[in-house]
Amino acid sequence: MDLSSLKAASLCLQSKTALHFSTENTGSPHKSFSTYAILPELPAVGGNEGVGQVMEVGNQVKTLKVGDWVIPRDAGIGTWRTAAVVKAEDLVTLPKDIPVLSAATLGVNPCTAYRMLTDFEDLKPGDTVIQNAANSGVGQAVIQIAAAKGIQTINVIRDRPDLQQLSDRLTALGATHVITEETLRRPEMKELFRSCPRPKLALNGVGGKSATELLRHLQSGGSMVTYGGMAKQPVTVPVSALIFKDVKIRGFWVTQWKRDNKHDEDALRNMLDELCILIRAGKLSAPACTEVRLQDFRKALESATKPYVSTKQVFVM
Repeated sequence: MDLSSLKAASLCLQSKTALHFSTENTGSPHKSFSTYAILPELPAVGGNEGVGQVMEVGNQVKTLKVGDWVIPRDAGIGTWRTAAVVKAEDLVTLPKDIPVLSAATLGVNPCTAYRMLTDFEDLKPGDTVIQNAANSGVGQAVIQIAAAKGIQTINVIRDRPDLQQLSDRLTALGATHVITEETLRRPEMKELFRSCPRPKLALNGVGGKSATELLRHLQSGGSMVTYGGMAKQPVTVPVSALIFKDVKIRGFWVTQWKRDNKHDEDALRNMLDELCILIRAGKLSAPACTEVRLQDFRKALESATKPYVSTKQVFVM
């Protein structure tokens, strides 16, 4: 890469990893298939997440230095490449004492989980959160962050051949209860609520009937926050839930949150710092990842579109 024209306020970035999407990542597939809310002008470099290392800085760059680990501040920077020249203001630093896969996967899913657990209901230790898509990147982060705060989680997953293995993995992360979509509709849910209170907060990454079932189990005055729609079906809200339970229906998009807080440096910094504290303490691990060389991108694409895949495809540079 020719650095002779490096602008004073820019820097050269060498990629360490670039996060590719899996079928459980609700954002990247839609962006790739032209159904996302923001789309770059073509031709464009793919990739929304990843971690890189600063190789050179312009003479006006004061916030970053050579050797720093950085992640994109906003969506659409294009991380599926070995190097890039970008503006310093488009990046945010991460500490170098956390695992590289944790750094590469920190900017979207854990931030989404953190904000949803923080911004919509005043959750206290002992409270309950229910979520579908519990094995997704967001779902795994919700489980771990909630467990660290003493919050119980009811985690809904689809039935599958390796159901027990997946259930055990989520339980090891800190899940209080792991149930299938079918169980969510059965009378045994009454038995479950004898061991924990009804949830104040429901997190919906699926849509369709699954979202309606989450609403059915919310306590009065609770909130359902939708952050994804993997079922590609609309969210149907029963009139009775609105009238008799006064539930709140909200949406969340972490990209918009970052843009709304663009001029509040502390908002993003404090969140990332708190998440890094959990990572160092062993309370927040990266989701299951499959490392793939960038040259083998076709293999990553094929793997990402297979059903019941709970691992993220990560390009390693």
